Amino acid sequence: MAAQRARPVRVLVDMDGVLADFEAGLLRGFHRRFPGEPHVPLEQRRGFLASEQYRALRPDLADKVASVYEAPGFFLDLEPIPGALEALREMNAMPDTEVFICSSPLLKFDHCVGEKYRWVERHLGPQFVERIILTRDKTVVLGDLLIDDKDTIQGLEETPSWEHILFTCCHNQHLALPPSRRRLLSWSDNWREIIESKRAAV
Repeated sequence: MAAQRARPVRVLVDMDGVLADFEAGLLRGFHRRFPGEPHVPLEQRRGFLASEQYRALRPDLADKVASVYEAPGFFLDLEPIPGALEALREMNAMPDTEVFICSSPLLKFDHCVGEKYRWVERHLGPQFVERIILTRDKTVVLGDLLIDDKDTIQGLEETPSWEHILFTCCHNQHLALPPSRRRLLSWSDNWREIIESKRAAV
C-alpha cells in the first residue's frame, strides 16, 4: 500500500514591509509633502506603527504621516523589497508548497485595497492576484508559516495554526527574540530552509 503523501506546506506572506517597501515609501512621501517638518530616519524607526512614533515626536505629525499612506497612489507606487519577487516566484514553484499573500488593509481602505491588488498584478502577475488574502485578523487564516514584519500578531485565535517568522524591517531590527522565535534577515537569508523545516511537521 502506497504511503500517504504529506499535504503541502502553506506559506502566508505579508505585503507591506515584506514584499513592498512601505517604510521607504512613507519616508519619501513624507519628505515630499512636508519638506520642512521633522522626520524619523529609517535607522531610528521603532515600533510597528509609524504614526505613533511621529506622534511622540510632535502630536500633530501623526495625522500628517497618516495622510501620506492614506493618499491615492501610495500603495501602488511602493518599490518591491530586494529579492522579494524572485523569492515568491521560486517559493510558489516549489513542490508541495502553497503560497498566499496575506495582508491587512487600512481601516481607511478607500485606495489601499484596490492598489494592493494592482500592485500584485503589476509585479507578480495575475496568478498571484488569485492568491491574495486581505484580512484584519491573520490569526484566523490557516497556514504553516506566516512571514510578517509585525512583531506581535494578535486576533481571535490565541494560538494560530502558523508559525510567525519575523521579517526584519527597520522598525523591528532592534528587537531581541526569544529562542523559540525565528527571524528572516532579508530575502537573501535562508527562507528555503525554514520552509523545509516545516515539511516534516506536516
